[in-house]
Amino acid sequence: MNLEDHLGDIIRKGRKAANVSSQQAAAAAGLTEPELAALEESGKSVKRLNFAALAALLHLNPGKLEGIANGWLPSEPDLGTWRELRRIQTEQGGMAVNCYLAWDEVSREAALFDTGWTAQPVISLIEENQLQLRHIFLTHSHEDHIAGLAALREKFPKAHLHTNAKGALPQQRIRANDFIHLGSLRITNRETPGHAEDGITYIIGTWADDAPHVAIVGDTIFAGSMGTGNQSWDLAKQKIREQILSLPPPTLICAGHGPFTTVAEEKAHNPFF
Repeated sequence: MNLEDHLGDIIRKGRKAANVSSQQAAAAAGLTEPELAALEESGKSVKRLNFAALAALLHLNPGKLEGIANGWLPSEPDLGTWRELRRIQTEQGGMAVNCYLAWDEVSREAALFDTGWTAQPVISLIEENQLQLRHIFLTHSHEDHIAGLAALREKFPKAHLHTNAKGALPQQRIRANDFIHLGSLRITNRETPGHAEDGITYIIGTWADDAPHVAIVGDTIFAGSMGTGNQSWDLAKQKIREQILSLPPPTLICAGHGPFTTVAEEKAHNPFF
């Protein structure tokens, strides 16, 4: 799976986060403005960039930014380590989005994290594995992450909904100290606003064979990049550092878009950190 953000996407996000004009960025990179615009659109440049000057201007790591340009991808994890974890990808209008299903192997109790564009792939996976959907957790309320919610709630009316969105019913609003058990699994949460005001990351732990924890992060961080700072770029970066990159290095990061990655991979390769 390709990265969600190519080199041009990262540079454009870096410009927005640092409030840098295209003219300034082009000059630092050693490009004309049309060449920078083409790079931001395609992810490719006809010239070698001055990574050191551009990264300094955009508050990015130059070596990591050049690594993205050279084709870095996170290592594909062996999902056999987490036997009861599945990524479901749905697409609409050219936009692909991930949601995740996790369950306890013995009780067959399951939890869904976001819904994707449509419910049917999730329903099919639940039925194929003879699962009981007990919980639906939302990382944030952007449409691509919740579009299948109504159909899933109709199909599984007893599944408990967890969200950090304003206006949610009290019994649906996630609390900072919640510990939710799903058979042998334990689900906790960490608030990660910045991309979305209601952004929240869910941590799944205590897999039967002591596999690393799993962090379901929504659009907070992507492999090699981060979500747009719709609410606040600075807040988004702060929360990523405090709440996600502080997790143990082997922690599996499950993002709303793009491939799996880990805390260790992002510390080593994400230009924003």
